[in-house]
Amino acid sequence: MHKLTRTLLVTAAALAGATALTAGIGMAVGAVDYHRQAGEPSTQASPSSLIDRTPGLVQPAALTVDRSIGRRRASQEVRLAQQLYTFWNTGEQKYLDAAVSPHFKDNTLPAGRPQGPTGPAFASKNFRAAVPDLTCELADLLITGDKITARLVFRGHFTGTFNGVRGKGQQVRFNAIDIQHAGTDKIVEDWHIEDNETLLSQLGVTG
Repeated sequence: MHKLTRTLLVTAAALAGATALTAGIGMAVGAVDYHRQAGEPSTQASPSSLIDRTPGLVQPAALTVDRSIGRRRASQEVRLAQQLYTFWNTGEQKYLDAAVSPHFKDNTLPAGRPQGPTGPAFASKNFRAAVPDLTCELADLLITGDKITARLVFRGHFTGTFNGVRGKGQQVRFNAIDIQHAGTDKIVEDWHIEDNETLLSQLGVTG
């Protein structure tokens, strides 16, 4: 296993420690006794109640929340994740702008990608040139302290062009793991790894 893969997986497991409660969307869940913050009304709520149900926003399939950070902060981080992965699901810039700080830093910056908040926009545009119908499923979302960890599943069809290779409509499906660091109001840095070996194999392109 790649060293970075091991690091991210171990970190994600550690973040989802004993203080977290999990709710699968659509499943019956018990009340969560969040630690109350000043001015908060009630601390009794299920993790799924933290999800923003605004039409168009990506909905996490499963949510794990650290009870120690308080409901208000947890809700804020869930929404940041929804906005960021709605950007990856749609390619719409407004969702990226809402989620990511102007001072955002990519700590695992791939070769050729600009640093800062323009990096994700650059990557999305280029990848959608190859896979125009790209979608991003937020399969697992972990909210722990000021960290947002996500397991993502990307899907689509290779009908465009990638590295000079023209697609033939073949199906694309690959996984990724992200760790986002949430600042006061937006995401300020991240670490990420994608299953590029699987992706390149599906595209019929050598790395």
